[in-house]
Amino acid sequence: MGWERRERGSYYYTRSTRVDGKVVREYLGNDIFGACAWEWDDMQRRHREERAEMWANRREARAALDSEVDAFDGFVELAFRTALVLGGYHQHKRGEWRKRRVR
Repeated sequence: MGWERRERGSYYYTRSTRVDGKVVREYLGNDIFGACAWEWDDMQRRHREERAEMWANRREARAALDSEVDAFDGFVELAFRTALVLGGYHQHKRGEWRKRRVR
């Protein structure tokens, strides 16, 4: 997308789009129609960039929350194992927790 200078010296606004896998250039004019099309395309581009930034911020926030949840999960797992071991249990073959037999 952009303004191009032609041989006659005037500027023309063109838009490139993809149709059936091929790039097609669309002539939009050098007067008020070209300026309006440029404004519209610029507004659409800014809107896409803002949405992309919003989603990137959401991904960052979710990643931060996931790391906090993972840290909390590790703490709970450690507290759980500690409580079971202090209560006289052991983990049988990395599976279920069983009470130790007292002889």
